[in-house]
This record gives sequence, C-alpha cells and structure tokens, in this order.
Amino acid sequence: MKKLLALAFACLMFISVQADGLMAAKYVVSSTQIVEHPALDAVREGFRDTLAEKGLDVDLRVYVAQGSMDMAVQIANQMRGDNPDLILAIATPTAQAAAQRIRDKPILFSAVTDPVAAGLVKDMNKPGANISGMTDRSPVDRQMALIKEIVPDIKTLGVLYNAGEANSVVSFEQIKEECAKLGIVVEPRTVSTSADVYAAAKSLAGRVQAIAVPTDNTVISALESVVKVCEESKIPLFAADTDSVQRGVVAAIALDYYRMGKQTGEMAWRILTQGAKPADMPVESLTDLMLYVNLSAAKKFGVTLPEALVARADSVIE
Repeated sequence: MKKLLALAFACLMFISVQADGLMAAKYVVSSTQIVEHPALDAVREGFRDTLAEKGLDVDLRVYVAQGSMDMAVQIANQMRGDNPDLILAIATPTAQAAAQRIRDKPILFSAVTDPVAAGLVKDMNKPGANISGMTDRSPVDRQMALIKEIVPDIKTLGVLYNAGEANSVVSFEQIKEECAKLGIVVEPRTVSTSADVYAAAKSLAGRVQAIAVPTDNTVISALESVVKVCEESKIPLFAADTDSVQRGVVAAIALDYYRMGKQTGEMAWRILTQGAKPADMPVESLTDLMLYVNLSAAKKFGVTLPEALVARADSVIE
C-alpha cells in the first residue's frame, strides 16, 4: 500500500512539473528608440500587437533617447541590466548604440534605412552576428515622381535633414540622384537638433518650389514647425512616411510603419519561440507602398491635387 501511495505521489509531482513546463513563458523585451514621433511609435505598437496576437506574455520595457546619441548609449548600457530575452532597436542611432554595447543578446532593428552603411550588418542576407531586422529604405524614385506630378514646374527642391543621422545621409544622396534625372536642383538645409528645424525651413522660403523631408528623426520630431513655415510661404511640403500626412504634409508615398512593426514582431516571435538566430535571418523589408494625400494641407499650401492622384490614393485626408 505504501508503495502505491509513493508511486501516486511521484506521478502527481511529474504531472505538476509537466504542467509548469507547459505554462507560457514570460519574456522580457527592451525597446529603445531615438525619439518619439508617430512613425517610430507606430513601429513599436505594431511590434507589441503582433506579440500579443501570438499569445506571448511579454514585459516590454520602453526607452526613448529624446534625440540624444549620448542618452542612446546610456540606454544601451541600462538595457544590459534588464537581462532581456530580446532587444528592439527602432531607428538607426539607437540600433547603432545597442549593437556597439550588446553582443550577447539577440537584437532586432526596425526603421533603419541602410543597415550596411550604418555598420549594423555586413550582408543583408547573412547578418552573421546577434543582430538583424527590417529596413525602411524609401522608394525615392517614386517619391520624387509624386512631387513632380503635383508641382510639374518645379525647378528647385528644398531638403531638410540631420547630417548626423546615417539614414538621412543615405536618403539625401538618393534624393539628389533622382532629382538630377528629373532636372530638379536640390537645395539642402541641415540641422543638428529639433530646435534648429524652424530656422532651417524658414531659410528656404522664396528659394524653392517645394520642400521634402526624408525619414529623418530630428526633423520629423519637429514637423509642425516646418508645416507652419510652408503654410505661411505657400510651399508644398512632402514627406517619406504616411504618418506625417496626417500632421499636415500634402502627400507621401511610403511604407506603413505600423505594418513594419508587425512584421518585426513576427521576426521576434521566431527568435523567442522557434530558436531562430539573428545571424541567420536576412534583413527584411515591406514591398507594398501606401499613397496618402491631405486635401486640407494642399489648400493651405496653394496647390491643387490632380483628380487622378486623389482617385488612386489609399487614404484621403479631408
């Protein structure tokens, strides 16, 4: 009888251990981004939503560097103390800080324009270290064609960007190349902080027929000041992300950053639950582009959007 009771107790213990093993694990994910603005926030929300839809119990710890590279480095050091299962690095500066400081945890970057030029990976198909992710390299050729369609007589295009952001330097070079094909002269203005943006935009008034803003975190974080200058000067303003159209930009053909965050979340799910290694995961991208137009902004800038353009837009903001 005693042997039977002991066997039953042992079986109960085994079942209990197995049940514990079947309980969903709780994961710690540290998220860092260089600054808060709608496009980068959308990446983080898409990432969070995918992990929730997958049923993962995730403690997502969010850090924002407030536009400071020094703070991005401090955050990278702090994340080491989190002992996370995975790190999400949104935008190039924070991805660079995380990659330089953390070599023993998987890192996924998102919203990075050129991961090779930024020194994050050596090969887009074979990252080869503890980091991979998603690129938001813009379809600059189509963005410049959109500007030409709305402002057919454009001769000079103003471009605002932070020359300290590697992603913005890449985007600016692409803009120059595409504008040269269309016979458009580019007049750049660089900024170092968001406080510089208004004066830089103001200096373009009367000198350009349109202003373009790439996916530059510094300028996008102060976009409202550019919109104000453009409304006062009747200069149509274009962006390289759809979220900026809702903030007063006339039009953008671009990637959807929420969807980018969702796809980054899929990559995280494979790392956390399927044993995937960033070293073996090619850098991914979105292929579907979205066209957003803002009728109210067009009126304030003094331009008329072609009917055919409005008809094919994915989103029309009244």
